[in-house]
Amino acid sequence: MPGPDHLVVVGASAAGLSAAETLRREGFTGTLTLIGEETHAPYDRPPLSKQLLTGDRQPPDITLRDHAALAGLDLELRSGCRATGLDTDARTVTLSDGDRVRYDGLIIATGLRPRRLPFGHDLAGMHVLRTLDDALALRAELAAGPRVVVLGAGFLGSEIAASARELGVDVTLVDAEPAPLIRQFGAEVAGLVAATHRDHGVRMRMGRKVSDIEGADGRVAAVVLDDGTRLAADVVVVAIGSVPAVDWLAGSGVPVGDGVRCDEYCRAAPGVYAAGDVANWPHPGLGARVRFEQRTNAGEQAIAAARNLLAEPGRETPYAPTPFGWTDHYDSKIQIHGWCPAAARTEIVAGDPRERKFVALYRIGDRVVGAVGWNSARTLREYRGRVTAPGHADACGG
Repeated sequence: MPGPDHLVVVGASAAGLSAAETLRREGFTGTLTLIGEETHAPYDRPPLSKQLLTGDRQPPDITLRDHAALAGLDLELRSGCRATGLDTDARTVTLSDGDRVRYDGLIIATGLRPRRLPFGHDLAGMHVLRTLDDALALRAELAAGPRVVVLGAGFLGSEIAASARELGVDVTLVDAEPAPLIRQFGAEVAGLVAATHRDHGVRMRMGRKVSDIEGADGRVAAVVLDDGTRLAADVVVVAIGSVPAVDWLAGSGVPVGDGVRCDEYCRAAPGVYAAGDVANWPHPGLGARVRFEQRTNAGEQAIAAARNLLAEPGRETPYAPTPFGWTDHYDSKIQIHGWCPAAARTEIVAGDPRERKFVALYRIGDRVVGAVGWNSARTLREYRGRVTAPGHADACGG
């Protein structure tokens, strides 16, 4: 049976680029098209809320591959083109410029789109952060030393608050949860994250929701909380989560629901696979569907999807990763291996939390299901082999 002639990857960030590189590395010599909505060359997203935002790194520093490396892949890079439709019968992807790209095999790696408030986004000074352009626009505003309110204390919001404080900006962090990153780390480690923010001068309004955004002369002026508190603000960053970018798949026949719904091989439909933040699949070790928003998963799942797309029928390999992620706050690097379910018991096994240098294990019964290292990368590696899946879908992100 002849192999595919034309493969298409939709999404030109980490997952999409990794998929394209894997297809070439695995021996595909036909036509390869990489479609990206942004005009920039593929770049890395984690620095956007960290080193790029603080100015420690510049846009060329976060580019994933230089021009020579991209040219070596012998691919057609369609930058600045958004996928607007998919016809799985005709096997074509429709682009925003009206063009239709034929495929024999397709990998969807379109990632996420940021959630927005139902109000306020028409005002100057309101920001979300997903793209390089988003980060550069926010960085330009932070340079003026504004009063900043960050809405959402998950990974993204907490990192933005830390980066803004490193720039000397006045920052208030707001979240409905009782502590930053409590869903990701549990109460004990989240309490340390909160203490670290306080040590660096971040004001926190935890357990509060936003009821309104006030403006003046077309610009944001204040955030109003559900208890009536009014927080004066020159800049507001909305970091209340993201949704998978699957709107373009409406009517395609590709199953969607909290992402592209795949099987354990990352396959969503005949000849159609998904990888990265957008992929929702049944994790063999969990017995449940998951979707990982992690930089490491983006690369690893892209490799798995590309290999399975090229594999002979019956020779596909299930994708069953142990998640790994990290977050940077001030001078702290916090790494997560495995799962940190709310029901898990936290045990400090090395170091001292008071010194912000330790390893914590997360246990359910006698099983170690996750491990967190705070400024302890080497020690964390010693415990990674003890981590096993908890048997349900509560997972760390990153």
